Amino acid sequence: MLKGFRDFVLRGNVMDLAVAVIIGAAFSDITKSLVGDVISPLIAAIVGKPDFSNFVFHVNGGVVKYGSFINACISFLILAAVIYFFLVMPTERLLQRIKGPEATTTKACPQCLTDIPLAATRCKACGEPA
Repeated sequence: MLKGFRDFVLRGNVMDLAVAVIIGAAFSDITKSLVGDVISPLIAAIVGKPDFSNFVFHVNGGVVKYGSFINACISFLILAAVIYFFLVMPTERLLQRIKGPEATTTKACPQCLTDIPLAATRCKACGEPA
């Protein structure tokens, strides 16, 4: 039983997930600081308030804090942009370099421009010799 648990915990994807959660939590603090201390004050300076979290409106005695929601949306967009531009794009480029160009398996029919296999002698769409 303990051997099975050890194998589960030491499996690659479990360890990767644990590292991702820890790094994500640390990165979340950085993103919150960037939004709260740099971007929100810059944007709010245009509007005239020091922070979006001060934006509220009152409905039947209740307070709706839509400014905090705006801060959370900005934080999410920044986090998504950073992940895409600094993790996803470089990883895709690296994988493309490693794989190299894909082998071509089709060609365009000279008559109708339909993709046909390289070994084909006639186009299946128009019957033109390939």
